[in-house]
Amino acid sequence: MTNATEDRLPTQSQRALEGIRELLFSGVFVPGARLSEPAIADRLQISRTPVRAALARLEQEGVVDAIPSGGFAVRSFAPRDILDAIELRGVLEGTAARLAAERGISPAQSIAMQKILAEIDEVLEATHYALDHDSYTRCNAAFHELVKNAADSPVIGREISRLVSLPFSGPNALLMVQRELPEFHGSLLLAQSQHKAILEAIELREGTRAENLAREHARLARRNLEVAMNDDRIKARYPALTLVTG
Repeated sequence: MTNATEDRLPTQSQRALEGIRELLFSGVFVPGARLSEPAIADRLQISRTPVRAALARLEQEGVVDAIPSGGFAVRSFAPRDILDAIELRGVLEGTAARLAAERGISPAQSIAMQKILAEIDEVLEATHYALDHDSYTRCNAAFHELVKNAADSPVIGREISRLVSLPFSGPNALLMVQRELPEFHGSLLLAQSQHKAILEAIELREGTRAENLAREHARLARRNLEVAMNDDRIKARYPALTLVTG
């Protein structure tokens, strides 16, 4: 196998994984629909081999269901499943924050977190309709990633990454609520105050406080999901919510 071929394989695999995720969460397929490997491969303009591998990976993550006769189908999620996933994310991120505090973070890690929070402060200076949601989403994801990495625990990091791959369970998954409802702009301000408190607790080596703050921070996503599932305006604009049934 040539080096060029080896270099292409990870790219094809990643394209397949990300492409299928996007198809699933954009409402292209309805819950229960059988996923055709040839059709997906044709749509993503890649070969069937990485598509098959990506579907197997998504089944392991709990995003699609394996069909006994072979193949995979779109999975639906009960609201309770998503709420439980968010709760578990809070537990894992809380543990990461506690370990980061107990083990200590480097000056470089502290500066990186402070820089991200300063960027979020700048974004939040805008009014709701002028707010740059894309920038907020990017910075929010970066802060959560920094806290995860600060724990210096590959095991916890891997489990958090696996969990946030589920629909609506990641720290950015329900930010569309803020896009649609101006009254929820205040929850972004609350989230930012929690970010700052988490960093302060980590820097002061206050493990228990850091853990509790991170767990409470995750519960904002629970509130957003509950609002989203009861607001027809949001459900009409975000087809991925059709995956949540019951």
